[in-house]
Amino acid sequence: MKTSELRAKDVAALEKEVTDLLRAHFGLRMQKATQQLTNHSQLRKTRRDIARAKTILTEKKKGAAK
Repeated sequence: MKTSELRAKDVAALEKEVTDLLRAHFGLRMQKATQQLTNHSQLRKTRRDIARAKTILTEKKKGAAK
């Protein structure tokens, strides 16, 4: 997901996005463990999407606190 798309969301939507990404990442890890994952680059992509969403969420929370 692009950064501009994440910045357009509010805090609640970002929190939901992070939980959805974490569940997707867990599913990919389970597929890898059972040798069902064919595209291993998805793991890296979801991990970076999680980090990107968490970073923007933190920025928004700190901006709202000011």
